[in-house]
Amino acid sequence: MSQKEVKRSQILDRLKEGKISQQAAAQQMDISTRQVRRLAKRYQREGLAGLISKKRGCASNRRLDETLRATAIQLIGAHYCDFGPTLACEKLVELHSMHLSVESTRQLMITAGYWKTKRGGGVCAHPIRERRARFGELIQIDGSPHDWFEGRGERCTLLVFIDDATGKLTQLRFMPTETTLGYMEVLHDHILAHGLPVALYSDKHSIFRINAVDADPEAETQFSRAARELSIECIHAHSPQAKGRVERANQTLQDRLVKEMRLAGINDMDTANAWLPGYIADYNRRFAVNPKDISDAHLPYTGTRETLISILSVQVTRMLSKNLSCQHKNKLLQVATTGTGLGLRGAKVTVREHFDGSQELLWKKRKLVYSTMDKPQRQSPVADGKSVNAQVDKAVARRNTGHKPASNHPWRNMPVGKSAHDGLCATS
Repeated sequence: MSQKEVKRSQILDRLKEGKISQQAAAQQMDISTRQVRRLAKRYQREGLAGLISKKRGCASNRRLDETLRATAIQLIGAHYCDFGPTLACEKLVELHSMHLSVESTRQLMITAGYWKTKRGGGVCAHPIRERRARFGELIQIDGSPHDWFEGRGERCTLLVFIDDATGKLTQLRFMPTETTLGYMEVLHDHILAHGLPVALYSDKHSIFRINAVDADPEAETQFSRAARELSIECIHAHSPQAKGRVERANQTLQDRLVKEMRLAGINDMDTANAWLPGYIADYNRRFAVNPKDISDAHLPYTGTRETLISILSVQVTRMLSKNLSCQHKNKLLQVATTGTGLGLRGAKVTVREHFDGSQELLWKKRKLVYSTMDKPQRQSPVADGKSVNAQVDKAVARRNTGHKPASNHPWRNMPVGKSAHDGLCATS
């Protein structure tokens, strides 16, 4: 017998002895007086056995049908064995019209060995910051390098823009790496879709902030310069936890987005970028919340699109040599003139790179006609913590190409029976 049934027997004994009324017994057992009379008759007739629930040992009336259970487990094993219970439950409803609760799906996955229970999270050591009140007051931005196509395509980085007040994804875009022009392109799309936000919240990546100890306090990066010209405030977080909204969104996307693209058969960045707007709408429908203030903090952009593209570009100052040329990114830019071009010798010009890959050379806001020539690369570019893995992967790929020495390499002219080590020793 359960503790509840033992307690009921004691109350019914006191009722039988006339020490309490039926109403008092009903209050103590939290049942109606009619049910008290039924239990009293059954207790008098059958004793303690009459108080034991008749449902004990029987299957629940809400138990899933065995055929339904078997079908669900089979579908999960075939398509969703590495999904979380919530996402698997959603896919069973969307793609197979199988309506199960998330908990039922979780229990089925645990039984089949597709899911392991997780321990509860620890105590949060960081104070919780309240959401901003209006949409567009604070846009958190970050890049998430990941194997987004699970080996079906090259590794890449997802640039994420998410609103702090609502948790809405405003922009997603796949890029080969995290670059200044990549962020400028996504910001361009955000401005065209929503307007100018009040502030952007990012980490201390060198794209957003000059981190040198002895740097000029007034120095700024290309992205910061563009944001300043657009009157957008740039705020830099001291830790990943400070911009937790976008960090948690990255975790969700690395789980859900990867599996959604697998089901959709997407294996490359171009196809994924064309498919992302529909996913953004579905994500916002599921996870976005209403802001405290329904007014929009974005300001409309009143300039032309050409001006916006011009602002959102990398602008570098160079000085023309006597032969009217300058160097930029391992390329030689040669200005073409119809005259002698004496006025351009030693002139300061601006090289403007756009996110669409185009490039301009300007002198006093006048576009110059020029040609480009390649220069040999003498040293590798500086890598940060988020791009070093990509550079190592490329180096490994080059090493595995089976490179052979040239036909005139000294190793090929070694006499038979001597090793390269012997030749080096003899030379020294």
